[in-house]
Amino acid sequence: MIHYWQSSAAVRDEIYIPKYYNPALAERTEQLADSHVCKTIGEWQAEGVLSTGTGDEIGKAAYGTGDIPFVRTSDIANWEIKSAPKQGVSRTIYDEYAESQDVRQGDILFVRDGTYLIGNNCFIQAIDQEILYQSHVLKIRVAKPEVLDPQLLFLALNNPWVQRQIRSVQFTADTIDTIGGRFYDLVLPIPKDRLVRRILSARCKAALDQRTRGKAFVKHCPTLMEEVLRTGSTEPIEKFLSLDAEALVDAMSSRTVSGEFGGFTSFWRPSDAILGGIYLPTYYDVRIAEELDTLAEHCDLRPIGLLRDRGALEFHTGDEIGKMAYGTGDIPFLRTSDFANWEIYHSPKQGISEDIYQAYAAGQDVRENDILLVRDGTYLVGSSCIITSQDVKSLYCGGLFKFRVQDDALDPFLLLGLLNSFIVKRQIRARQFTRDVIDTLGNRIEEVVLPIPKNAELRKAISDAVKNVVEKRVSARDTIAALAIAIAPDAEPVA
Repeated sequence: MIHYWQSSAAVRDEIYIPKYYNPALAERTEQLADSHVCKTIGEWQAEGVLSTGTGDEIGKAAYGTGDIPFVRTSDIANWEIKSAPKQGVSRTIYDEYAESQDVRQGDILFVRDGTYLIGNNCFIQAIDQEILYQSHVLKIRVAKPEVLDPQLLFLALNNPWVQRQIRSVQFTADTIDTIGGRFYDLVLPIPKDRLVRRILSARCKAALDQRTRGKAFVKHCPTLMEEVLRTGSTEPIEKFLSLDAEALVDAMSSRTVSGEFGGFTSFWRPSDAILGGIYLPTYYDVRIAEELDTLAEHCDLRPIGLLRDRGALEFHTGDEIGKMAYGTGDIPFLRTSDFANWEIYHSPKQGISEDIYQAYAAGQDVRENDILLVRDGTYLVGSSCIITSQDVKSLYCGGLFKFRVQDDALDPFLLLGLLNSFIVKRQIRARQFTRDVIDTLGNRIEEVVLPIPKNAELRKAISDAVKNVVEKRVSARDTIAALAIAIAPDAEPVA
């Protein structure tokens, strides 16, 4: 809690929120004045260095009409757009808004409205350009890169001091939090030293490019895995990993979560073939069985329940610790919305105290290379990520499964790749059902069949590719976080 005196004459625009006038933020501006250019976003825009714009609300009737991503606030995480955003629109709707929204490589999307999500942002890369974005998101473009490099702007927006400014000007408008026009009051610290600028910019660009190559693999993985499992060959992986940046863009196709549900089909099912009183047509989707039969040539088809019974795999759900525990500390409490693109967010929404962590830690037993998979939540069901050494000290909620591999024939990175193949994702979606007010997979996870390659070399190739992507993306993420601090560190900046 902060406390200080503020004279009534210093109150601006009838704003009486103490954190808005936090003197520590103003003091920091003075401290940086010698080494940094400290201008507000509004000042940069007035000088023609920056331009900003907002997106559009296209209406829910447009959702699911196609596979061109409609980026919403929850689709921006870990400084990038999710590889499979929730909602997609048709080419017709895209063409209606594309010219006015005009998203280009080097733009930055910034979450303006939302609560925990405010301040999240992402750097648009070539594989992201064909998108639309909603009105709760701002698009920032550098008009004069010779004055302010886009990567430096990106790092400045993610500097802890700037993020604290964002929280200080956040307020509630009707039922949602926002920073509204106060966005333009944010002060950005840009180093005066040209060499420091070049170093920071170059390192940031390299890290962003590394994460983008990995994201391309994550995005293309469902299709890539289908080719690999069907052919029994490592060639699709090798070919994809050898693509240069331009070819990588050409290889990408738009994909949203709705693509996992499959298209419409019709078929007959005799009443004596109904299982467990389940009358959902998608549960009996004949195309899934047909594809699994095709994959049987090169794969051993193993239901997850069977793998568990044989001791090759174990899985458990987490705990609901109660909302009173939220915000009691900095240890992450991982929920269904706290990961995307195979990794946990660098700043999960909720943190818990050491005491609460110790009360549950032994029972949850989170370890490196465990895999979390969403059990409950409609669009999020089936999403997965792998635990890294940085994520071990955490708890996870009851809406998640934690998988642990116990057999050398099925290593964790191979499992992650298989869980993200279209055939497995379609099985998960086919078994998803509504319980009370939320969709869930329930215990039907046991019925999902994993197509495990018979060939040991193919299993290793999948595992190595997935592991390499995960490790490089996490390393690049850590680099970006370090650079965001380095652009205006608490100590004197260094080259």
